Amino acid sequence: MKDLVRVEPVALLPTQAGCAVFLGDGNKVIVFYIDPSIGASINAVLAKAKPPRPLTHDLFSDVLTAFGAEVLHATIVRQEGEVFYSRLFLKAENELMQRKIVELDARPSDCIALAVRHEAPLFVVKSLWEELEDMTNILEDLREQESPLGGFGVDD
Repeated sequence: MKDLVRVEPVALLPTQAGCAVFLGDGNKVIVFYIDPSIGASINAVLAKAKPPRPLTHDLFSDVLTAFGAEVLHATIVRQEGEVFYSRLFLKAENELMQRKIVELDARPSDCIALAVRHEAPLFVVKSLWEELEDMTNILEDLREQESPLGGFGVDD
């Protein structure tokens, strides 16, 4: 996996248009925007909050587990304009079938929501990572401002 950069969710901050997801590798931070409901789903897991009823990502995660599947990892593979594309890698093994690795096209937001539930690693293709602007200073500036909307910050 030398062509991949491992990243972690660094912060999820609400915006007027949705939710800003900041991913970082310890040296650099990137940002992209997702639907607020998926941001809330990711935030719930990172904040270790248990919703009263399963959210969609909880349900899908439970289905995977019930069928003997797990999330191996998720990888953001490319960007076209403002849209990011990713792949979700699953491993399934149960009494009905031998071990099988499945690669699926998925939105990065869904990949993150499932990866955090399964404690699976997140990656960005290295060539893409190197092209993306470092948003570390922007995130630090946002953290310094008092936000009435709140938001999740892993480093907080």
